[in-house]
Amino acid sequence: MLRTYNKYGIIIAISLIAYFLFMKLFGLHQYPALSIFNALLFGGGIYRAIQTHMRDRPDYKYQDLWQAGFMSGAIATIIFTAFMAVYMYQIDTVFASEILTGWGLNYNAGVLVMLFSMVLMGMSTSIVCVLTYMQRFKKSWNPTKPL
Repeated sequence: MLRTYNKYGIIIAISLIAYFLFMKLFGLHQYPALSIFNALLFGGGIYRAIQTHMRDRPDYKYQDLWQAGFMSGAIATIIFTAFMAVYMYQIDTVFASEILTGWGLNYNAGVLVMLFSMVLMGMSTSIVCVLTYMQRFKKSWNPTKPL
């Protein structure tokens, strides 16, 4: 059986790829502002990964939940970036230059800039989501009985 973070990392990556291809179908893939919905896909997948890890291992520690959440996001980031590398190098070679032109940037290594920014955004989204969700899932240190 796959570890929790492998399973949810793959699920998140598949949902990101499906969302991108859906946007491509309608010609909306060139608008970077619509990538905000990637955060919802990341967040939902990471949330479910943490919940599943808690359910499967009731004696969990904070570090275990952190690892399950972050590794889910990291695996999804790596898979999605690999897909986008193949897409930008093999399928749509002008995609990166069109995006960078819209940003007002002109680099000779446009695809590499896009891939690097995808990795940074994916990892940072993973960290922010995990830190946010861990506030909800961590065990309280407050006493349960009144003194």
